Amino acid sequence: MLRTGRRQVFAINPMAAARYRDRHAVSRKKSDPGDALVLANILRTDMHAHRSLPNDSDLARAITVLARAQQDAIWNRQQVANQLRSLLREYYPAALEAFAKWENGLCRPEARELLKLAPTPRQAARLTRPQIIAALKRAGRKRSIEPEVERLREAFRTEWAHQPALVEDALGKQMLALLGQLEAASKAADGLAQAVEESFPQHPDAEIILSFPGLGVQLGARVLAELGDDRQRFADARGLKAYAGASPVTRASGKKSSITRRWVKNYRLNHAGYLWAFSAITASPGAKAHYRRRRDDHGDWHAAAQRNPVQPDARPALPLPQEPPAVRRTGRLPDLGRDGGFGGRIVLKTITPSAVSPKEPGAPRMSGSRASTGRRFPARCRAVRPRSGRGPGQAHPHQPRRRPTRRASHRPAR
Repeated sequence: MLRTGRRQVFAINPMAAARYRDRHAVSRKKSDPGDALVLANILRTDMHAHRSLPNDSDLARAITVLARAQQDAIWNRQQVANQLRSLLREYYPAALEAFAKWENGLCRPEARELLKLAPTPRQAARLTRPQIIAALKRAGRKRSIEPEVERLREAFRTEWAHQPALVEDALGKQMLALLGQLEAASKAADGLAQAVEESFPQHPDAEIILSFPGLGVQLGARVLAELGDDRQRFADARGLKAYAGASPVTRASGKKSSITRRWVKNYRLNHAGYLWAFSAITASPGAKAHYRRRRDDHGDWHAAAQRNPVQPDARPALPLPQEPPAVRRTGRLPDLGRDGGFGGRIVLKTITPSAVSPKEPGAPRMSGSRASTGRRFPARCRAVRPRSGRGPGQAHPHQPRRRPTRRASHRPAR
């Protein structure tokens, strides 16, 4: 409703507003008039540091509503399908075995019709050929009906462990309740997908978005929904990259610097980018060749090679030590995240003289376990693995350290 007016609307992060509030009072007091004054002063002094809401067209905003609703319906459908699968695993494994061959499994209309016809394994074992054929035809299947009938009858008549009769009937009623929710979620997802297919091609940018390898109507509509059609929304490509979560976050203070992944991002756009990169591998020969080069030549994992946007010849490879321990253990280099994924972080650490062996030439003399001088050596780069795992030369966390054995004394006995 605020966009319908003539004034510009700015979105201020609550954490940023709290920091601005500390400029006016350090006692951490809070009131509505005080917050209004803080928000007014934010735009009065720092308007250049904040961006107004994008001025998208009405068609783009309508596509945003439909694309987000369709994605939410798919997530809801998958959640109900997971609950139904967990329930069938307790008392009806023959149904899971019969529907495992089909794409989308329990979400298919054929699976839903058969479960409504036979909610328990005992009823499924007594199904006849005409009943299965009629259920498949009600679901809309027109081809390969006879082979599917024979396969389904064989799967339903396979011997499995059964629950008691009363318990099995109760579980069947619970399954029918979940099946009704799955039916409603599937119809909602299909209806919203049809609405997106009708609205998205009407936008002028649809032809440009669909020209990218790996983007179809549904995924292209999600990209347009999160980016919008306001050309002044992003000042440069770096802002768009940070908005999508593909840009790292650098924290530097003094001689210490760390590069970590970005957690504050548009999760819908980030998810669409992941699916886009996944489908582009099969839709574009160039993307597939680049993916294989990152996997084979550079030793990247699947996710790191998939999100790497730079050609391998555009940047020289870093010199690697001979047979690092990580390569010997796993056969592939650890993902240090230097290409945008940032599965780990890079920390610059100053090495003190106490960490240098006294036998090295030019090393300061040591007094006990500490150096006699306070001189510092140049900073070196050390890769730190995230959370679990161990670095090269470190012991396993569950493996006790070996204590140094004392040498046997050769003193003569008294």
